[in-house]
Amino acid sequence: MGDYDLEGNEEALKAYDEVITIDQIRHANRTKGKMAMQKSVVNFREQSKDKLAFWLADRIDQMAFLTLSGVDYTLNTNGSARPVNALGANLGDLGFASDVTAPSSKRHLAWDASAKGFVEADNSGLEAGDTMSYEMLVNARAEAKDRMIPASFSKQNEEFYHVFVSPYQMKNLKLDPDYLANVRNAGSRGDKNPLFTGGVVTQDGLVIHEFRHVFNTKGAASGSKWGAAGAVDGARALLVGSQALGLADLGTPSWEEDTFDYGNQHGISVGKILGFKKPQFQNIKTGDVQDHAVLAIDTAI
Repeated sequence: MGDYDLEGNEEALKAYDEVITIDQIRHANRTKGKMAMQKSVVNFREQSKDKLAFWLADRIDQMAFLTLSGVDYTLNTNGSARPVNALGANLGDLGFASDVTAPSSKRHLAWDASAKGFVEADNSGLEAGDTMSYEMLVNARAEAKDRMIPASFSKQNEEFYHVFVSPYQMKNLKLDPDYLANVRNAGSRGDKNPLFTGGVVTQDGLVIHEFRHVFNTKGAASGSKWGAAGAVDGARALLVGSQALGLADLGTPSWEEDTFDYGNQHGISVGKILGFKKPQFQNIKTGDVQDHAVLAIDTAI
């Protein structure tokens, strides 16, 4: 300050990087043979292209949300266990599956509706009434700013966060009087209002997206859900800022066609090389390691 010496008081820059492990995911369709094809009016090539394209996009979405949620790839996004296939045929066999980390202590919140606040890193006290509401979103935005979650910026240089919610969380939100009043009065009048279109809603700097692969416990066995007795169905909303998820995306998906049994059978495969990782960074003063830009928020559904 003032004319005090700056020389000798410089601070060294500290740089951090994240290593994303990559691996390949593939799937294929194969016909039974020419005679089977003669008995069907289905165009194998067209149908296979559509089904394999959906399969690949859907698995990438699932892995992205499981990674952000800190949930192992052995589970589906509804909390049910995936079938255990032969080695090399499970999402958990991917090279980056072991990099999935549970939400860190300061980035995991559970909503307590009666106390009108959050419980940190513990959803064992979640009750059926602790559902998503406008009040919860307001609290979540405050927590994100207080916990230094890096925001994204609009063209007007305003901070905002994306919030991904399950269809059941969105259902509860749409039944909340405060949320309804805000959308009804602040949104455009007529059939373009999000209440009718089901479109993306922006409230208080939060862009709210409904998505089917937000992790929830609807498919989990009783005792493996949330709450004191493991019997409360819940969902993990994700409030994400800038650089919340790392994706190594190597080129376009591969598309290969082949024949078998002297040309009697036809097969089509799709493949993609990629990798996911949720960035974590260390506080240089405390040594505490936390998720960089995502808040995992558990509510009842």
